[in-house]
Amino acid sequence: MSYAALDRMTLAKLVPELLLSGQLIDRSGMAHCIAAFGRETMAQIAIEEWMAASPVYTKRMRTALKIDGDGVADMFKCLQLDIGAPPQFMDFRYTIFDEYHGEFVLNHCGALMDVEPMGDDYVTSMCHDIEDPTFDATAIATNRRARIRPIHRPPRRPQDQHPHCAWTVTIEPDRDELPLPPESIIMSGTRAAAAELSAIEPGGEGHDDYLGPVWEDLRFEDWSHSALVRIAEEVALQHQLLALGFLMSVRGKTDEDGAIEIFRKQLTGISGLTADRLRQSLGLDREAEDLATVLRLHPILGPVQYSGVEVETVGSGKDAIVRVRLPRNSDAVVDDGWLAHLDPGHLEPVLAMATAVDPSWSGVSGYADGEDLVIEIAHGEPLAKELGEVAIARFSGGATFEFEDRGRGIPLSITPVTAGT
Repeated sequence: MSYAALDRMTLAKLVPELLLSGQLIDRSGMAHCIAAFGRETMAQIAIEEWMAASPVYTKRMRTALKIDGDGVADMFKCLQLDIGAPPQFMDFRYTIFDEYHGEFVLNHCGALMDVEPMGDDYVTSMCHDIEDPTFDATAIATNRRARIRPIHRPPRRPQDQHPHCAWTVTIEPDRDELPLPPESIIMSGTRAAAAELSAIEPGGEGHDDYLGPVWEDLRFEDWSHSALVRIAEEVALQHQLLALGFLMSVRGKTDEDGAIEIFRKQLTGISGLTADRLRQSLGLDREAEDLATVLRLHPILGPVQYSGVEVETVGSGKDAIVRVRLPRNSDAVVDDGWLAHLDPGHLEPVLAMATAVDPSWSGVSGYADGEDLVIEIAHGEPLAKELGEVAIARFSGGATFEFEDRGRGIPLSITPVTAGT
């Protein structure tokens, strides 16, 4: 099974989960950066990873869905399909004044809810130090003359201030173009940046592209099967690009052994948390084929065109084995991303995924088979408690967040007022 093997309604349920998973990567990784380097260096890592990845994957999504304009509406469309802004958890509400002026607010910011208990210094790091450069890095994938600037933002004064933040978006023709971040130029040379994913075949039921108006809330069930497959693959690739940006930055802050240790911890945390959410959201059980399904759909192991990962089940019942084959010559390994750092001695991320499906899937072992790494997952003594890296990632409210049905989507119209009034 791959994304293409799922029916349209299952894909519509899966895509928001994948977007939320991408947001939670930082909940997994940044805790270890704080422990290793402190708050200020953690913030710099966050800036560098998002500035490396965001312009690259935003450009890819624009191409995939034919978002070919250069105005604020086109930028808002991209934000709706960005792991930095998963629907509802990061509840962006958009206003369009004209082609080149708009605003957005966050009626709910799940990231703020995670960080606010840590105090104003951490809130300022996220909402000021990190957001300023990374919002612009996202915007310039649509128009290099775009700027995103705050109207108000946390720390919240008063403490219950709502919406959580508000921002203007302006594009001025006589403004200097922002340069591409140097990190994103490096990222553009990766195989992930050039990965060829499933083509969207027009003619099916639902939207094949994102031409036309911005929809206030994307209803993924309104998209075609083919478009949803491509969106799911692109979102999985966003995970990989963000991880590459994270490792690129961490390597600049410590020695190689220390960087890889943090990278593996990040991978373990998000691996387990996402596997747990996928199993629950798709209504899967805990048997071998259920575990295999979670692994086939897990963004850490995809998209398959990039990772080359194959998953199969052997046997049945308590004697069943789930076998995962990772080609060592895949683009994902050549890029030196997450999958390059799995080996027979470092299989904690796979253990996290398996035991998130059921604690008894604890028999995880690996061996080389030619140029491939083969990982076998069998029943064993149930894991007594969740891996620590996964428990740390559960710090986020995203771990238990539930999406709601908001009804029929509404197209946004131009608000007949002048920007800034």
